[in-house]
Amino acid sequence: MDLINPADHLDKVAELFDQGMAFDKVIGLKVEQYDPTGAKLTFAAKPELIGNPIHKILHGGVIATALDVAGAAVTFAAALARMPAMTEQQLNDKLARMSTIDLRVDYLRPGWGDHFTVTSHIIRTGTKVAVARMELHNEQGTHIAFGTGTYMVG
Repeated sequence: MDLINPADHLDKVAELFDQGMAFDKVIGLKVEQYDPTGAKLTFAAKPELIGNPIHKILHGGVIATALDVAGAAVTFAAALARMPAMTEQQLNDKLARMSTIDLRVDYLRPGWGDHFTVTSHIIRTGTKVAVARMELHNEQGTHIAFGTGTYMVG
């Protein structure tokens, strides 16, 4: 049985967020930066993501999803960085159990823009639960929303 260091497989998890989740692909989320201290994801506005066609603003669910994915990305990376060596199957089993426990979103402004950036950083990480803070900005740097997410990581 070959043991692997989970921290060496952050690219596998980034690929999962980038290509493996169908809804993330619909939104067009792209992982730009990803490590145990922070994550940066981007996506472009498109007609399918508009919640208010008159004002052309992002749907609130798209905003919440983007924040959630960014929070999950950084908390999963932080959890992997703390894990001991294990088999690839054990790593896959741990990844399958990681999930969102709670998500709080504060909408600050309407989601106007053509291109959006979501950033996240760790507030606290433990052996079972991690907490992240996330922010969404448009291409002009306007702060649209922020969130706090609690994630099962152990």
